[in-house]
Amino acid sequence: MTALPAAEVDGRVPRLRQQLSDSGCDALVVTSLSNIRYLTGFTGSAAMLLATPDRLLLTTDGRYKTQSAEQLGAAGVEADIEIGNPAAQQAALGRAAKGCARVGLEAAHVSWALQRTLEQEVFAGAELVATSGVVEALRRVKDAGEVARIEEAARLADEALATVLPMLADGRTEAEIALALDHEMRRLGAAESAFETIVASGPNGAKPHARPSGRPVGRGELVVIDFGATVDGYRSDMTRTFSVGEAPSTGVRMYEVVAASQAAGVAAVAPGVAAAEVDRACRDVIAEAGWAESFLHSTGHGVGIDIHEAPAVAPTSTDTLEEFSVVTVEPGVYLPEHGGVRIEDTVVVTTGGCRPLTAFPKHLTI
Repeated sequence: MTALPAAEVDGRVPRLRQQLSDSGCDALVVTSLSNIRYLTGFTGSAAMLLATPDRLLLTTDGRYKTQSAEQLGAAGVEADIEIGNPAAQQAALGRAAKGCARVGLEAAHVSWALQRTLEQEVFAGAELVATSGVVEALRRVKDAGEVARIEEAARLADEALATVLPMLADGRTEAEIALALDHEMRRLGAAESAFETIVASGPNGAKPHARPSGRPVGRGELVVIDFGATVDGYRSDMTRTFSVGEAPSTGVRMYEVVAASQAAGVAAVAPGVAAAEVDRACRDVIAEAGWAESFLHSTGHGVGIDIHEAPAVAPTSTDTLEEFSVVTVEPGVYLPEHGGVRIEDTVVVTTGGCRPLTAFPKHLTI
């Protein structure tokens, strides 16, 4: 695998602290594991993080006693670490937040039961504040280390597809091809697939998120392959559509329209551009072809630690693209009687527009 530059993890908590007052709170309890990983480098499956203006406390259980110290140390993050059962962890959070009048909770990541416990038992003397997207807002703009990890994940996925693609002509099933892609990405060095790999042929391709089945891929039908790799916690996302041998005329036209739509969307990506404008650039091309109702999903999404994160690239999005944001552009047309076509790249927003991180060639026929 390619050598990767260090990610700038140690600078993230100071930026979070700058946002606390704007969020209407004196402290923030982070319960999203993705957000905890972003802020500290910790990758365990159970943790909570408390950030105050002058203290950072990570709580987790005994499984991660050594790992938490090692990972925070490697990331250069200074924090207290409390190891114990849930009650001990919650008590430590309460002690660390003593004196904080308003304690923020991540509204999208706290269950009703946990919220009641925190309100009644842990932070009984404080007002709990529901916050939305505080850490996620920081994650919108990637540092060089993050972009490098996404790009390496994309490179591994490109290489895996090149190896596996000939299987389409061998009459293999969707499930066999998906498994081969997952295996090849792991063999090349990926930690895991970025999400459940999609291989959808013929009528299955008209279902945007079809799961691979035991259906063999046939000649002359459209095959949608949507997949990605994960490298050091960061994900890639790419879709290509193929036909084994010549596709029917409608399939060829679908492909040409989606290719033009995707190119228009990529061309629209730039700093300061409303994400909804990128969506509109794609959607207008498909609407002009008469298939507006057959574009069944939004145009794209942010990519990073999570496969779907801010900013959203959709008709209703209020997000504006920023330099070093990473987003997908993935329009599609889905006709049950003909199948589906989707073409997707992951791109990083640059000063002059954007740079694709996914590089596999776009061609229909194999």
